[in-house]
Amino acid sequence: MTQAWVVLTKSDGRDINAPSEAQLAAALADVFQESKAGGDGVTAVLRFGYDDGLMYEMEVSGGGDVKFEEWSDRDCELALASPKRMSRLKQKDVLQLWTWLAQRQVAKIRGQPWQST
Repeated sequence: MTQAWVVLTKSDGRDINAPSEAQLAAALADVFQESKAGGDGVTAVLRFGYDDGLMYEMEVSGGGDVKFEEWSDRDCELALASPKRMSRLKQKDVLQLWTWLAQRQVAKIRGQPWQST
């Protein structure tokens, strides 16, 4: 049987497996605070996928810019759709997107007002 997994890569590069909502919120707070303190290029990434298949990735920067990607596998060998972006989201809105991803609610994420890149 296929095993699902969720991994958060924090702005400092550390990974957290199966992060709680509190850990997601703390990671986002770090990204937004570091950006306000002048940290250019600060990002964090949440990934959800299956051991033998699909992977979804959502990266956020401190300015509230979010990129969502869908891949055929964990090695990012084949993109299943063009990357999508949203700009200048509030921290709470990004947390909602990350929460949906952690809960495997990809359809809700796809239904958001993304801009194709």
